[in-house]
Amino acid sequence: MKQPLSLNWELESIFPGGSSSPEFAGFLATLEVDIESLGQHVKDAVSPTDIHSTKDLDIVIELLQSCSGRLVQASEFVGCLGAQNQQDKGAIRLSGKVTGMRAGFEGIGSQFDNVLRETSDEVWAAWMLRPEIAPLTFVLSESRDLAREKMSPELESLALELAVDGYHGWSEHYETIVSSIKIPFEDQDGSKLLSAGQAFNKLDDPDPLVREVMFHKWEEAWSGAADYCADALNHLGGFRLKLYKGRGWEDVLKEPLSINRMSHETLNVMWDVITNSKPALVAYLQRKAKLLGLDSLTWTDVEAPVGKSTLKIPYETAAKDIVTQFRKFSPKLAEFAEHAFDNNWIEVEDRSGKRPGGFCVSFPESKESRIFMTYSGTPSNVSTLAHELGHAYHSYLLDDLPLFNQNYAMNVAETASTFAEVIVSDAQVKAASNDAEKLVLLEAKIQNSVAFFMNIHARFLFETRFYEKRKEGLVNAEELSALMEEAQKEAFCGVLSEYHPHFWASKLHFYITDVPFYNFPYTVGYMFSTGLYRLALQEGATFADKYDNLLRDTGVMTLEDLVAKHLDVDLKKPDFWQGATDLIMADITEFLEMTKHLA
Repeated sequence: MKQPLSLNWELESIFPGGSSSPEFAGFLATLEVDIESLGQHVKDAVSPTDIHSTKDLDIVIELLQSCSGRLVQASEFVGCLGAQNQQDKGAIRLSGKVTGMRAGFEGIGSQFDNVLRETSDEVWAAWMLRPEIAPLTFVLSESRDLAREKMSPELESLALELAVDGYHGWSEHYETIVSSIKIPFEDQDGSKLLSAGQAFNKLDDPDPLVREVMFHKWEEAWSGAADYCADALNHLGGFRLKLYKGRGWEDVLKEPLSINRMSHETLNVMWDVITNSKPALVAYLQRKAKLLGLDSLTWTDVEAPVGKSTLKIPYETAAKDIVTQFRKFSPKLAEFAEHAFDNNWIEVEDRSGKRPGGFCVSFPESKESRIFMTYSGTPSNVSTLAHELGHAYHSYLLDDLPLFNQNYAMNVAETASTFAEVIVSDAQVKAASNDAEKLVLLEAKIQNSVAFFMNIHARFLFETRFYEKRKEGLVNAEELSALMEEAQKEAFCGVLSEYHPHFWASKLHFYITDVPFYNFPYTVGYMFSTGLYRLALQEGATFADKYDNLLRDTGVMTLEDLVAKHLDVDLKKPDFWQGATDLIMADITEFLEMTKHLA
Protein backbone atom coordinates (compact mmCIF):
# COMPACT_ATOMS: atom_id res chain seq x y z
CA MET A 1 0.00 0.00 0.00
CA LYS A 2 1.42 3.35 -1.03
CA GLN A 3 2.47 6.02 1.47
CA PRO A 4 1.39 8.63 2.25
CA LEU A 5 -2.32 8.06 1.68
CA SER A 6 -4.44 10.87 0.34
CA LEU A 7 -7.19 12.19 2.60
CA ASN A 8 -9.27 13.09 -0.44
CA TRP A 9 -11.00 11.00 -3.04
CA GLU A 10 -10.36 11.43 -6.72
CA LEU A 11 -13.41 12.14 -8.88
CA GLU A 12 -11.62 13.40 -11.98
CA SER A 13 -11.29 9.89 -13.41
CA ILE A 14 -15.08 9.57 -13.26
CA PHE A 15 -15.82 12.93 -14.92
CA PRO A 16 -13.16 15.65 -15.05
CA GLY A 17 -14.15 19.16 -14.09
CA GLY A 18 -16.58 18.59 -11.23
CA SER A 19 -20.01 20.20 -11.56
CA SER A 20 -18.73 22.19 -14.57
CA SER A 21 -17.51 19.08 -16.39
CA PRO A 22 -18.13 19.24 -20.18
CA GLU A 23 -17.66 15.48 -20.30
CA PHE A 24 -20.42 14.98 -17.73
CA ALA A 25 -22.70 17.38 -19.61
CA GLY A 26 -22.15 15.32 -22.76
CA PHE A 27 -22.76 12.11 -20.83
CA LEU A 28 -26.12 13.44 -19.62
CA ALA A 29 -27.07 14.66 -23.09
CA THR A 30 -26.43 11.22 -24.60
CA LEU A 31 -28.28 9.57 -21.76
CA GLU A 32 -31.29 11.85 -22.32
CA VAL A 33 -31.39 10.82 -25.99
CA ASP A 34 -31.18 7.15 -25.09
CA ILE A 35 -33.90 7.43 -22.47
CA GLU A 36 -36.10 9.12 -25.07
CA SER A 37 -35.34 6.28 -27.51
CA LEU A 38 -36.13 3.75 -24.80
CA GLY A 39 -39.43 5.51 -24.14
CA GLN A 40 -40.40 5.22 -27.79
CA HIS A 41 -39.48 1.53 -27.87
CA VAL A 42 -41.60 0.90 -24.78
CA LYS A 43 -44.46 2.95 -26.18
CA ASP A 44 -44.46 0.75 -29.27
CA ALA A 45 -44.04 -2.48 -27.32
CA VAL A 46 -46.85 -4.97 -26.87
CA SER A 47 -47.02 -8.02 -24.66
CA PRO A 48 -45.57 -11.01 -26.55
CA THR A 49 -48.03 -13.64 -27.69
CA ASP A 50 -45.49 -16.36 -28.46
CA ILE A 51 -41.82 -17.15 -27.90
CA HIS A 52 -40.81 -15.60 -31.22
CA SER A 53 -42.31 -12.18 -30.40
CA THR A 54 -40.42 -12.03 -27.10
CA LYS A 55 -37.27 -11.35 -29.15
CA ASP A 56 -38.72 -7.98 -30.17
CA LEU A 57 -38.27 -6.89 -26.56
CA ASP A 58 -34.57 -7.75 -26.30
CA ILE A 59 -33.59 -4.22 -27.30
CA VAL A 60 -35.87 -2.80 -24.59
CA ILE A 61 -34.26 -4.96 -21.91
CA GLU A 62 -30.81 -4.03 -23.17
CA LEU A 63 -31.62 -0.30 -23.13
CA LEU A 64 -33.23 -0.55 -19.70
CA GLN A 65 -30.05 -1.99 -18.25
CA SER A 66 -27.79 0.45 -20.09
CA CYS A 67 -29.77 3.55 -19.11
CA SER A 68 -30.17 2.32 -15.56
CA GLY A 69 -26.43 1.89 -15.14
CA ARG A 70 -25.68 5.32 -16.56
CA LEU A 71 -28.32 6.94 -14.37
CA VAL A 72 -26.67 5.41 -11.33
CA GLN A 73 -23.31 6.66 -12.59
CA ALA A 74 -24.71 10.18 -12.96
CA SER A 75 -26.63 10.19 -9.70
CA GLU A 76 -23.70 8.95 -7.63
CA PHE A 77 -21.31 11.43 -9.23
CA VAL A 78 -23.60 14.35 -8.43
CA GLY A 79 -24.13 12.99 -4.92
CA CYS A 80 -20.38 12.87 -4.36
CA LEU A 81 -19.99 16.47 -5.53
CA GLY A 82 -22.69 17.64 -3.15
CA ALA A 83 -21.30 15.63 -0.23
CA GLN A 84 -17.77 16.97 -0.53
CA ASN A 85 -19.02 20.56 -0.77
CA GLN A 86 -22.55 21.37 0.33
CA GLN A 87 -22.18 24.85 -1.15
CA ASP A 88 -21.59 23.52 -4.68
CA LYS A 89 -24.52 25.20 -6.45
CA GLY A 90 -23.67 23.43 -9.68
CA ALA A 91 -24.04 20.06 -7.97
CA ILE A 92 -27.41 21.12 -6.58
CA ARG A 93 -28.57 22.10 -10.06
CA LEU A 94 -27.30 18.85 -11.57
CA SER A 95 -28.97 16.87 -8.81
CA GLY A 96 -32.34 18.30 -9.84
CA LYS A 97 -31.66 17.47 -13.48
CA VAL A 98 -30.63 13.88 -12.76
CA THR A 99 -33.61 13.41 -10.45
CA GLY A 100 -35.91 14.52 -13.27
CA MET A 101 -34.24 12.14 -15.70
CA ARG A 102 -34.54 9.30 -13.23
CA ALA A 103 -38.23 9.99 -12.74
CA GLY A 104 -38.76 9.86 -16.49
CA PHE A 105 -36.81 6.62 -16.71
CA GLU A 106 -38.78 5.09 -13.85
CA GLY A 107 -41.99 6.06 -15.62
CA ILE A 108 -40.81 4.23 -18.73
CA GLY A 109 -39.87 1.26 -16.58
CA SER A 110 -43.36 1.30 -15.08
CA GLN A 111 -44.85 1.17 -18.59
CA PHE A 112 -42.62 -1.76 -19.51
CA ASP A 113 -43.66 -3.53 -16.32
CA ASN A 114 -47.20 -3.40 -17.69
CA VAL A 115 -45.98 -5.28 -20.78
CA LEU A 116 -44.61 -7.91 -18.41
CA ARG A 117 -47.82 -7.91 -16.40
CA GLU A 118 -50.00 -8.54 -19.44
CA THR A 119 -47.90 -11.44 -20.73
CA SER A 120 -49.65 -14.79 -20.33
CA ASP A 121 -48.18 -17.33 -17.94
CA GLU A 122 -47.57 -19.78 -20.79
CA VAL A 123 -45.59 -17.31 -22.90
CA TRP A 124 -43.82 -16.02 -19.79
CA ALA A 125 -42.56 -19.47 -18.84
CA ALA A 126 -41.15 -20.02 -22.35
CA TRP A 127 -39.68 -16.49 -22.44
CA MET A 128 -37.78 -16.99 -19.21
CA LEU A 129 -36.19 -20.17 -20.61
CA ARG A 130 -34.51 -18.36 -23.48
CA PRO A 131 -30.71 -18.49 -22.85
CA GLU A 132 -30.36 -14.70 -23.28
CA ILE A 133 -33.11 -14.01 -20.74
CA ALA A 134 -32.77 -16.87 -18.26
CA PRO A 135 -30.13 -15.10 -16.09
CA LEU A 136 -32.61 -12.23 -15.59
CA THR A 137 -35.58 -14.42 -14.63
CA PHE A 138 -35.66 -13.46 -10.95
CA VAL A 139 -35.54 -9.70 -11.53
CA LEU A 140 -38.03 -9.71 -14.42
CA SER A 141 -40.44 -11.94 -12.50
CA GLU A 142 -40.12 -9.70 -9.46
CA SER A 143 -41.00 -6.66 -11.59
CA ARG A 144 -43.93 -8.48 -13.17
CA ASP A 145 -45.35 -9.56 -9.81
CA LEU A 146 -44.96 -6.08 -8.32
CA ALA A 147 -46.61 -4.48 -11.35
CA ARG A 148 -49.68 -6.60 -10.71
CA GLU A 149 -49.95 -5.01 -7.26
CA LYS A 150 -49.58 -1.38 -8.38
CA MET A 151 -51.86 1.20 -9.99
CA SER A 152 -52.28 1.44 -13.74
CA PRO A 153 -49.10 2.33 -15.66
CA GLU A 154 -50.54 5.78 -16.44
CA LEU A 155 -51.10 6.56 -12.76
CA GLU A 156 -47.73 5.13 -11.74
CA SER A 157 -46.00 7.29 -14.34
CA LEU A 158 -47.91 10.36 -13.14
CA ALA A 159 -46.94 9.64 -9.55
CA LEU A 160 -43.28 9.37 -10.54
CA GLU A 161 -43.43 12.67 -12.42
CA LEU A 162 -45.13 14.44 -9.52
CA ALA A 163 -42.53 13.00 -7.15
CA VAL A 164 -39.73 15.06 -8.71
CA ASP A 165 -40.92 18.38 -7.28
CA GLY A 166 -42.89 16.81 -4.45
CA TYR A 167 -41.49 13.67 -2.87
CA HIS A 168 -37.86 14.04 -3.97
CA GLY A 169 -38.10 17.81 -3.69
CA TRP A 170 -38.76 17.61 0.03
CA SER A 171 -35.76 15.34 0.44
CA GLU A 172 -33.57 17.88 -1.36
CA HIS A 173 -35.07 20.63 0.80
CA TYR A 174 -33.91 18.72 3.87
CA GLU A 175 -30.37 18.69 2.44
CA THR A 176 -30.61 22.49 2.19
CA ILE A 177 -31.65 22.66 5.84
CA VAL A 178 -28.66 20.53 6.88
CA SER A 179 -26.23 22.66 4.88
CA SER A 180 -27.39 25.74 6.79
CA ILE A 181 -26.75 24.22 10.22
CA LYS A 182 -23.80 25.91 11.93
CA ILE A 183 -22.93 25.09 15.53
CA PRO A 184 -20.57 27.25 17.64
CA PHE A 185 -17.62 25.48 19.27
CA GLU A 186 -14.69 26.65 21.37
CA ASP A 187 -11.37 24.90 21.92
CA GLN A 188 -7.74 25.87 22.46
CA ASP A 189 -7.66 27.36 18.98
CA GLY A 190 -10.54 29.72 19.71
CA SER A 191 -14.16 29.99 18.60
CA LYS A 192 -15.41 28.53 15.35
CA LEU A 193 -18.59 27.50 13.61
CA LEU A 194 -18.82 23.78 12.86
CA SER A 195 -20.83 22.15 10.10
CA ALA A 196 -23.29 19.42 11.09
CA GLY A 197 -20.74 16.75 10.11
CA GLN A 198 -17.96 18.28 12.21
CA ALA A 199 -20.23 18.87 15.19
CA PHE A 200 -21.51 15.29 15.03
CA ASN A 201 -17.96 13.96 15.51
CA LYS A 202 -17.68 16.02 18.71
CA LEU A 203 -20.54 13.99 20.19
CA ASP A 204 -18.05 11.07 20.39
CA ASP A 205 -15.33 13.10 22.09
CA PRO A 206 -13.66 11.28 25.01
CA ASP A 207 -14.07 14.40 27.18
CA PRO A 208 -17.51 14.20 28.82
CA LEU A 209 -17.71 17.98 29.14
CA VAL A 210 -17.14 18.42 25.41
CA ARG A 211 -19.85 15.81 24.70
CA GLU A 212 -22.30 17.42 27.09
CA VAL A 213 -21.78 20.95 25.81
CA MET A 214 -21.92 19.88 22.18
CA PHE A 215 -25.02 17.74 22.69
CA HIS A 216 -27.00 20.63 24.11
CA LYS A 217 -25.82 22.90 21.29
CA TRP A 218 -26.68 20.12 18.83
CA GLU A 219 -30.18 19.78 20.26
CA GLU A 220 -30.58 23.56 20.26
CA ALA A 221 -29.53 23.81 16.60
CA TRP A 222 -31.94 21.10 15.47
CA SER A 223 -34.70 22.51 17.64
CA GLY A 224 -34.33 25.74 15.71
CA ALA A 225 -34.69 23.84 12.43
CA ALA A 226 -37.36 21.46 13.71
CA ASP A 227 -40.38 23.11 12.08
CA TYR A 228 -38.69 23.02 8.68
CA CYS A 229 -37.65 19.39 9.17
CA ALA A 230 -41.17 18.53 10.28
CA ASP A 231 -42.54 20.01 7.05
CA ALA A 232 -40.18 17.84 5.02
CA LEU A 233 -40.88 14.66 6.99
CA ASN A 234 -44.65 15.15 6.96
CA HIS A 235 -44.79 15.67 3.22
CA LEU A 236 -42.49 12.74 2.54
CA GLY A 237 -44.67 10.54 4.71
CA GLY A 238 -47.87 11.93 3.25
CA PHE A 239 -46.72 11.23 -0.30
CA ARG A 240 -45.88 7.64 0.55
CA LEU A 241 -49.19 7.06 2.30
CA LYS A 242 -51.22 8.49 -0.60
CA LEU A 243 -49.27 6.36 -3.05
CA TYR A 244 -49.77 3.25 -0.93
CA LYS A 245 -53.49 3.98 -0.67
CA GLY A 246 -53.71 4.26 -4.45
CA ARG A 247 -52.06 0.89 -4.78
CA GLY A 248 -54.30 -0.66 -2.15
CA TRP A 249 -51.43 -1.26 0.27
CA GLU A 250 -52.47 -0.98 3.91
CA ASP A 251 -49.23 -2.06 5.59
CA VAL A 252 -46.53 0.67 5.49
CA LEU A 253 -43.91 -2.08 5.77
CA LYS A 254 -45.04 -3.75 2.54
CA GLU A 255 -42.76 -1.68 0.32
CA PRO A 256 -39.62 -1.74 2.53
CA LEU A 257 -39.98 -5.48 3.07
CA SER A 258 -40.45 -5.99 -0.66
CA ILE A 259 -37.41 -3.83 -1.42
CA ASN A 260 -35.40 -5.88 1.07
CA ARG A 261 -36.75 -9.15 -0.35
CA MET A 262 -37.65 -10.54 3.04
CA SER A 263 -40.81 -11.52 4.89
CA HIS A 264 -42.58 -9.93 7.82
CA GLU A 265 -42.22 -13.26 9.63
CA THR A 266 -38.42 -13.18 9.35
CA LEU A 267 -38.29 -9.58 10.59
CA ASN A 268 -40.51 -10.35 13.58
CA VAL A 269 -38.45 -13.40 14.56
CA MET A 270 -35.27 -11.33 14.48
CA TRP A 271 -36.74 -8.54 16.62
CA ASP A 272 -38.06 -11.13 19.13
CA VAL A 273 -34.59 -12.63 19.55
CA ILE A 274 -33.10 -9.17 19.97
CA THR A 275 -35.70 -8.09 22.53
CA ASN A 276 -35.02 -11.20 24.60
CA SER A 277 -31.30 -10.34 24.62
CA LYS A 278 -31.69 -6.78 25.85
CA PRO A 279 -31.26 -7.47 29.59
CA ALA A 280 -27.59 -8.21 28.88
CA LEU A 281 -27.25 -4.89 27.06
CA VAL A 282 -28.90 -3.10 29.97
CA ALA A 283 -26.37 -4.70 32.32
CA TYR A 284 -23.57 -3.51 30.05
CA LEU A 285 -24.91 0.06 29.97
CA GLN A 286 -25.32 0.11 33.74
CA ARG A 287 -21.76 -1.13 34.20
CA LYS A 288 -20.53 1.47 31.73
CA ALA A 289 -22.23 4.21 33.74
CA LYS A 290 -20.30 3.13 36.83
CA LEU A 291 -17.04 3.05 34.90
CA LEU A 292 -17.68 6.62 33.76
CA GLY A 293 -18.49 7.68 37.34
CA LEU A 294 -22.15 8.30 36.53
CA ASP A 295 -25.39 7.18 38.13
CA SER A 296 -26.77 6.52 34.65
CA LEU A 297 -25.86 7.24 31.05
CA THR A 298 -27.18 10.04 28.91
CA TRP A 299 -27.63 9.75 25.13
CA THR A 300 -24.11 10.98 24.37
CA ASP A 301 -22.52 8.74 27.01
CA VAL A 302 -23.71 5.60 25.22
CA GLU A 303 -20.97 5.80 22.59
CA ALA A 304 -18.38 7.44 24.82
CA PRO A 305 -15.16 5.45 25.30
CA VAL A 306 -14.75 3.84 28.72
CA GLY A 307 -12.28 5.25 31.21
CA LYS A 308 -10.11 8.15 30.18
CA SER A 309 -8.80 6.67 26.97
CA THR A 310 -7.77 9.20 24.36
CA LEU A 311 -6.88 6.56 21.78
CA LYS A 312 -6.38 8.22 18.40
CA ILE A 313 -5.65 6.06 15.39
CA PRO A 314 -3.91 7.80 12.48
CA TYR A 315 -5.62 7.27 9.14
CA GLU A 316 -2.66 5.43 7.60
CA THR A 317 -2.48 3.14 10.64
CA ALA A 318 -6.18 2.40 10.33
CA ALA A 319 -5.80 1.60 6.63
CA LYS A 320 -2.88 -0.75 7.28
CA ASP A 321 -4.71 -2.52 10.11
CA ILE A 322 -7.86 -2.97 8.04
CA VAL A 323 -5.93 -4.55 5.16
CA THR A 324 -4.06 -6.82 7.60
CA GLN A 325 -7.25 -8.07 9.24
CA PHE A 326 -9.05 -8.48 5.92
CA ARG A 327 -6.18 -10.66 4.69
CA LYS A 328 -6.65 -13.10 7.56
CA PHE A 329 -10.12 -13.83 6.26
CA SER A 330 -9.65 -13.39 2.52
CA PRO A 331 -6.59 -12.29 0.47
CA LYS A 332 -9.04 -11.23 -2.23
CA LEU A 333 -10.80 -8.82 0.14
CA ALA A 334 -7.45 -7.42 1.34
CA GLU A 335 -6.17 -6.84 -2.19
CA PHE A 336 -9.37 -5.03 -3.06
CA ALA A 337 -9.04 -2.74 -0.02
CA GLU A 338 -5.44 -1.94 -0.95
CA HIS A 339 -6.59 -1.03 -4.43
CA ALA A 340 -9.20 1.34 -3.01
CA PHE A 341 -6.64 3.08 -0.77
CA ASP A 342 -3.97 3.28 -3.47
CA ASN A 343 -6.32 4.69 -6.10
CA ASN A 344 -7.78 7.43 -3.90
CA TRP A 345 -11.32 6.10 -3.73
CA ILE A 346 -11.78 7.41 -0.19
CA GLU A 347 -12.63 10.90 1.13
CA VAL A 348 -11.83 11.27 4.85
CA GLU A 349 -10.57 14.85 5.41
CA ASP A 350 -11.98 16.61 8.47
CA ARG A 351 -13.01 19.99 7.04
CA SER A 352 -15.99 22.32 6.98
CA GLY A 353 -18.54 22.22 4.21
CA LYS A 354 -18.78 18.45 4.00
CA ARG A 355 -22.01 16.52 4.45
CA PRO A 356 -22.28 14.63 7.77
CA GLY A 357 -22.17 10.85 7.91
CA GLY A 358 -20.52 8.21 5.79
CA PHE A 359 -21.44 6.27 2.66
CA CYS A 360 -20.14 4.19 -0.21
CA VAL A 361 -21.31 4.56 -3.81
CA SER A 362 -20.45 2.42 -6.80
CA PHE A 363 -20.15 3.54 -10.41
CA PRO A 364 -21.35 0.70 -12.67
CA GLU A 365 -19.96 2.28 -15.84
CA SER A 366 -16.50 2.89 -14.37
CA LYS A 367 -16.58 -0.27 -12.23
CA GLU A 368 -15.20 1.72 -9.32
CA SER A 369 -16.48 2.82 -5.92
CA ARG A 370 -16.05 5.90 -3.76
CA ILE A 371 -16.19 6.09 0.03
CA PHE A 372 -17.11 9.22 1.99
CA MET A 373 -16.65 9.98 5.69
CA THR A 374 -15.01 12.45 8.05
CA TYR A 375 -12.12 10.72 9.84
CA SER A 376 -11.03 11.98 13.26
CA GLY A 377 -9.10 8.95 14.54
CA THR A 378 -11.62 7.21 16.79
CA PRO A 379 -12.16 3.44 16.87
CA SER A 380 -15.65 4.23 15.58
CA ASN A 381 -14.09 5.92 12.53
CA VAL A 382 -12.02 2.81 11.85
CA SER A 383 -15.17 0.70 12.01
CA THR A 384 -16.94 3.04 9.60
CA LEU A 385 -14.02 2.82 7.17
CA ALA A 386 -14.05 -0.99 7.25
CA HIS A 387 -17.84 -0.91 6.93
CA GLU A 388 -17.80 1.18 3.77
CA LEU A 389 -15.02 -0.93 2.24
CA GLY A 390 -17.29 -3.93 2.74
CA HIS A 391 -19.93 -2.19 0.63
CA ALA A 392 -17.39 -1.51 -2.09
CA TYR A 393 -16.19 -5.12 -2.10
CA HIS A 394 -19.75 -6.34 -2.49
CA SER A 395 -20.23 -4.19 -5.59
CA TYR A 396 -16.86 -5.34 -6.95
CA LEU A 397 -17.92 -8.99 -6.76
CA LEU A 398 -20.97 -8.23 -8.92
CA ASP A 399 -19.24 -6.09 -11.55
CA ASP A 400 -19.30 -8.80 -14.23
CA LEU A 401 -23.00 -9.66 -13.81
CA PRO A 402 -25.89 -8.22 -15.87
CA LEU A 403 -26.81 -4.84 -14.44
CA PHE A 404 -30.27 -6.04 -13.38
CA ASN A 405 -28.58 -8.68 -11.22
CA GLN A 406 -26.37 -6.15 -9.45
CA ASN A 407 -29.32 -4.53 -7.70
CA TYR A 408 -29.11 -6.09 -4.25
CA ALA A 409 -31.29 -5.09 -1.32
CA MET A 410 -30.21 -2.85 1.54
CA ASN A 411 -30.28 -5.59 4.19
CA VAL A 412 -27.78 -7.79 2.35
CA ALA A 413 -25.79 -4.68 1.44
CA GLU A 414 -25.47 -4.02 5.16
CA THR A 415 -24.46 -7.64 5.63
CA ALA A 416 -21.32 -7.26 3.49
CA SER A 417 -20.36 -3.98 5.12
CA THR A 418 -20.99 -5.09 8.68
CA PHE A 419 -19.20 -8.40 8.10
CA ALA A 420 -16.11 -6.42 7.10
CA GLU A 421 -16.53 -4.31 10.23
CA VAL A 422 -16.78 -7.41 12.45
CA ILE A 423 -13.61 -8.88 10.92
CA VAL A 424 -11.65 -5.79 11.89
CA SER A 425 -13.14 -5.18 15.33
CA ASP A 426 -12.84 -8.82 16.43
CA ALA A 427 -9.25 -9.05 15.25
CA GLN A 428 -8.34 -5.81 17.01
CA VAL A 429 -9.72 -7.11 20.30
CA LYS A 430 -7.78 -10.36 19.99
CA ALA A 431 -4.56 -8.57 19.06
CA ALA A 432 -4.70 -6.00 21.88
CA SER A 433 -1.33 -5.56 23.59
CA ASN A 434 -2.73 -5.12 27.10
CA ASP A 435 -5.98 -5.28 29.06
CA ALA A 436 -6.53 -1.52 28.93
CA GLU A 437 -6.32 -1.49 25.14
CA LYS A 438 -8.42 -4.64 24.89
CA LEU A 439 -11.14 -3.10 27.03
CA VAL A 440 -11.32 -0.01 24.83
CA LEU A 441 -11.58 -2.11 21.66
CA LEU A 442 -14.01 -4.61 23.15
CA GLU A 443 -16.23 -1.81 24.36
CA ALA A 444 -16.17 -0.18 20.93
CA LYS A 445 -17.27 -3.49 19.46
CA ILE A 446 -20.14 -3.82 21.95
CA GLN A 447 -21.26 -0.31 21.09
CA ASN A 448 -22.26 -1.68 17.68
CA SER A 449 -24.62 -4.09 19.41
CA VAL A 450 -26.20 -1.21 21.27
CA ALA A 451 -26.51 0.75 18.04
CA PHE A 452 -28.18 -2.05 16.08
CA PHE A 453 -30.26 -3.56 18.90
CA MET A 454 -31.36 -0.33 20.59
CA ASN A 455 -30.68 2.79 18.51
CA ILE A 456 -31.86 1.28 15.23
CA HIS A 457 -34.78 -0.35 17.02
CA ALA A 458 -35.78 3.09 18.31
CA ARG A 459 -35.70 4.45 14.74
CA PHE A 460 -37.85 1.55 13.56
CA LEU A 461 -40.38 2.06 16.36
CA PHE A 462 -40.47 5.80 15.74
CA GLU A 463 -40.98 5.53 12.00
CA THR A 464 -43.65 2.83 12.35
CA ARG A 465 -45.60 4.97 14.81
CA PHE A 466 -45.05 8.16 12.83
CA TYR A 467 -46.74 6.65 9.79
CA GLU A 468 -49.68 5.49 11.86
CA LYS A 469 -50.08 8.97 13.31
CA ARG A 470 -49.51 10.61 9.92
CA LYS A 471 -52.56 8.79 8.56
CA GLU A 472 -54.62 11.00 10.87
CA GLY A 473 -53.03 14.27 9.68
CA LEU A 474 -49.91 16.40 10.02
CA VAL A 475 -47.62 15.65 12.98
CA ASN A 476 -46.00 18.77 14.42
CA ALA A 477 -42.41 19.05 15.61
CA GLU A 478 -43.31 18.69 19.29
CA GLU A 479 -45.28 15.51 18.59
CA LEU A 480 -42.43 14.11 16.52
CA SER A 481 -39.99 14.75 19.35
CA ALA A 482 -42.34 13.06 21.80
CA LEU A 483 -42.66 10.03 19.50
CA MET A 484 -38.88 9.89 19.15
CA GLU A 485 -38.22 10.05 22.88
CA GLU A 486 -40.90 7.45 23.58
CA ALA A 487 -39.32 5.08 21.04
CA GLN A 488 -35.85 5.64 22.48
CA LYS A 489 -37.01 4.92 26.02
CA GLU A 490 -38.66 1.68 24.90
CA ALA A 491 -35.74 0.53 22.74
CA PHE A 492 -33.19 1.33 25.48
CA CYS A 493 -35.40 -0.25 28.16
CA GLY A 494 -35.48 3.04 30.07
CA VAL A 495 -31.84 2.72 31.11
CA LEU A 496 -30.77 6.24 30.05
CA SER A 497 -31.33 9.43 32.04
CA GLU A 498 -31.41 11.72 28.97
CA TYR A 499 -32.52 11.05 25.40
CA HIS A 500 -32.29 12.77 22.03
CA PRO A 501 -35.80 14.07 21.18
CA HIS A 502 -34.68 15.87 17.99
CA PHE A 503 -32.93 12.81 16.58
CA TRP A 504 -35.73 12.60 13.98
CA ALA A 505 -34.67 16.02 12.68
CA SER A 506 -30.91 15.42 12.65
CA LYS A 507 -30.90 11.97 11.03
CA LEU A 508 -30.66 12.02 7.23
CA HIS A 509 -32.00 8.47 6.97
CA PHE A 510 -35.56 9.55 7.69
CA TYR A 511 -35.46 11.82 4.63
CA ILE A 512 -34.06 9.43 2.03
CA THR A 513 -36.56 8.87 -0.77
CA ASP A 514 -34.96 5.89 -2.49
CA VAL A 515 -35.54 3.54 0.44
CA PRO A 516 -38.35 3.87 2.98
CA PHE A 517 -37.61 2.63 6.51
CA TYR A 518 -33.88 3.13 6.22
CA ASN A 519 -33.36 1.48 9.60
CA PHE A 520 -34.24 -2.19 10.17
CA PRO A 521 -32.08 -3.40 7.23
CA TYR A 522 -29.06 -2.24 9.23
CA THR A 523 -30.00 -4.54 12.09
CA VAL A 524 -30.79 -7.41 9.72
CA GLY A 525 -27.38 -6.89 8.13
CA TYR A 526 -25.66 -6.76 11.51
CA MET A 527 -27.34 -9.90 12.78
CA PHE A 528 -26.87 -11.72 9.49
CA SER A 529 -23.19 -10.74 9.24
CA THR A 530 -22.56 -11.78 12.84
CA GLY A 531 -24.21 -15.12 12.12
CA LEU A 532 -22.02 -15.48 9.03
CA TYR A 533 -18.94 -14.60 11.07
CA ARG A 534 -19.84 -17.27 13.60
CA LEU A 535 -20.01 -19.81 10.78
CA ALA A 536 -16.72 -18.50 9.36
CA LEU A 537 -15.01 -19.09 12.71
CA GLN A 538 -16.35 -22.63 12.74
CA GLU A 539 -15.47 -23.48 9.13
CA GLY A 540 -12.16 -21.69 8.69
CA ALA A 541 -10.43 -20.66 5.45
CA THR A 542 -12.88 -22.39 3.10
CA PHE A 543 -15.68 -20.05 4.18
CA ALA A 544 -14.30 -17.08 2.19
CA ASP A 545 -15.31 -18.61 -1.16
CA LYS A 546 -18.74 -19.53 0.22
CA TYR A 547 -19.12 -15.94 1.40
CA ASP A 548 -18.22 -14.53 -2.03
CA ASN A 549 -20.68 -16.87 -3.75
CA LEU A 550 -23.42 -15.83 -1.36
CA LEU A 551 -22.77 -12.15 -2.08
CA ARG A 552 -22.86 -12.75 -5.83
CA ASP A 553 -26.39 -14.15 -5.49
CA THR A 554 -27.73 -11.25 -3.42
CA GLY A 555 -29.31 -9.56 -6.46
CA VAL A 556 -31.26 -12.58 -7.65
CA MET A 557 -32.82 -14.19 -4.54
CA THR A 558 -34.97 -13.41 -1.55
CA LEU A 559 -33.09 -13.28 1.75
CA GLU A 560 -34.70 -16.51 2.89
CA ASP A 561 -33.85 -18.38 -0.33
CA LEU A 562 -30.31 -16.98 -0.37
CA VAL A 563 -29.56 -18.32 3.09
CA ALA A 564 -31.29 -21.62 2.45
CA LYS A 565 -29.18 -22.18 -0.68
CA HIS A 566 -25.76 -21.20 0.66
CA LEU A 567 -26.06 -21.99 4.37
CA ASP A 568 -28.94 -24.49 4.60
CA VAL A 569 -30.61 -22.23 7.18
CA ASP A 570 -34.27 -21.25 7.78
CA LEU A 571 -34.41 -17.57 8.77
CA LYS A 572 -38.03 -17.84 9.85
CA LYS A 573 -36.84 -19.86 12.81
CA PRO A 574 -34.88 -18.26 15.67
CA ASP A 575 -31.87 -20.61 15.58
CA PHE A 576 -29.61 -18.61 13.21
CA TRP A 577 -30.52 -15.28 14.83
CA GLN A 578 -29.94 -16.76 18.29
CA GLY A 579 -26.52 -18.06 17.25
CA ALA A 580 -25.57 -14.56 16.14
CA THR A 581 -26.84 -13.09 19.40
CA ASP A 582 -24.89 -15.65 21.44
CA LEU A 583 -21.65 -14.43 19.83
CA ILE A 584 -22.56 -10.85 20.73
CA MET A 585 -23.52 -11.80 24.28
CA ALA A 586 -20.11 -13.44 24.72
CA ASP A 587 -18.49 -10.04 24.18
CA ILE A 588 -20.71 -8.51 26.84
CA THR A 589 -19.94 -11.31 29.28
CA GLU A 590 -16.21 -10.77 28.74
CA PHE A 591 -16.61 -7.02 29.23
CA LEU A 592 -18.51 -7.48 32.48
CA GLU A 593 -15.89 -9.93 33.74
CA MET A 594 -13.00 -7.61 32.85
CA THR A 595 -14.61 -4.63 34.59
CA LYS A 596 -16.12 -6.19 37.71
CA HIS A 597 -13.21 -5.02 39.87
CA LEU A 598 -13.32 -1.52 38.36
CA ALA A 599 -16.98 -0.72 39.03
